[in-house]
Amino acid sequence: MSRVAFLTPVRWVPRSMASRVYLIIFVGLMLAQGLSFALMFYERYESATTTMLNTVEHEVSTSVTVLDRLPAAERVNWLGLLQRDSYRFLLGRGEAGMPLVTERSREVTRRIEKEVGPDYRVQADTISMHPEIYQVHFTLHDGSSLTLEITPRGIPPIAQWLPIVLALQLFVLLVCTWLAVRLAARPLAQLARAAESITPTAEGPRMSEEGPVEVAQAAIAFNSMQERIARHLKERLHILASISHDLQTPITRMRLRAESLEEGEEREKILRDLHEMEHLVREGVAYARSAHGGAETPVRMDVKAFLESLVFDYQDIGKAVTLSESVSGAAMVRQQALRRVLGNLIDNALKYGGTAEVSARRNEQGALCMAVCDRGPGIPDDQLDQVLQPFYRLEGSRNRDTGGAGLGLAIAAQLARAIGGSLQLSNRQGGGLAATVTLP
Repeated sequence: MSRVAFLTPVRWVPRSMASRVYLIIFVGLMLAQGLSFALMFYERYESATTTMLNTVEHEVSTSVTVLDRLPAAERVNWLGLLQRDSYRFLLGRGEAGMPLVTERSREVTRRIEKEVGPDYRVQADTISMHPEIYQVHFTLHDGSSLTLEITPRGIPPIAQWLPIVLALQLFVLLVCTWLAVRLAARPLAQLARAAESITPTAEGPRMSEEGPVEVAQAAIAFNSMQERIARHLKERLHILASISHDLQTPITRMRLRAESLEEGEEREKILRDLHEMEHLVREGVAYARSAHGGAETPVRMDVKAFLESLVFDYQDIGKAVTLSESVSGAAMVRQQALRRVLGNLIDNALKYGGTAEVSARRNEQGALCMAVCDRGPGIPDDQLDQVLQPFYRLEGSRNRDTGGAGLGLAIAAQLARAIGGSLQLSNRQGGGLAATVTLP
């Protein structure tokens, strides 16, 4: 499995850890609330059914006894008084029907028959199923018939305040969950930002070592790692700078001795080799110093005036450098370090393209983007990132005529990172290379 395929997330799964935790807890809370509501509804159904059965059997028994003891002429006056929401009494045999269908109707009939006793010869049948209506028939002691017509009601409606309470409870739980996840995810976000801002000069922000034990331990470990990396990079750059600096003295002595030799081809070869060595040493020192470009104090600078000044300096010495586009307004930048970055890119464009076009604009996020473009041979797409590494040169430049040491773009890239920006290379349509420096 390729690394790209491994990192590709499932489309329906949120990408951030906080969102995934929110989703898991939200689904869990909804399931828990749904289960609680279902259990409550079932318990209410069972309780209502039990209450209804107990009420029906006792009230019906009492009502039948009352009607049985009343004179036949007075019974009709009591029917309205004994009527309830789910049943009513009728004088006579009622309607013809079919045997009882539902278990609940049979249970109600059994309870009534048990409560009133066998003297009333209880019988029951179903009259209708939509809606459900069934009748229970009694025979009173004077031989007259009495019918109980039952229309079962649904579960009593829940109180109006209950859904509001459930919604309020769910809202409180979600708010508490959001706070908990936010507190848990914040250290990870701080760790990511701190890792992205690590620089060779160890000027990146240190993580706060306060908070829960696990967070504090991770912060202490990260700060220690950042210090170790910074020491390692400083030692490496210091060694490179020291070697490059110390080589200048013996190279100078060798040049003096070579110049004292008689004119000839060997003398020219030696001088040419010494010149390349001097160039390599100078670029090595420049690369080591570029890591400390972030130490410069930022100043407020007019972008257009700065670029015009840079372009005019090249034009004064006869270089084909033009300013094609610029932006108005000021920006806080490290001016000297930025001048060195753009100068390296312009020199590279002049060397391989003969001309350089400088421009500046704001991207969609409001960041300042300054580009140096040329119409040279460009760089193969698969090597655009590699040429930003130290001492990496394209195959076409591996000869003595170009004089390239493979450090020009590396110096520009490292210096851009040191001042808080980034350098990106891209090939232009129609040929040539575009080097873009982006500053927040």
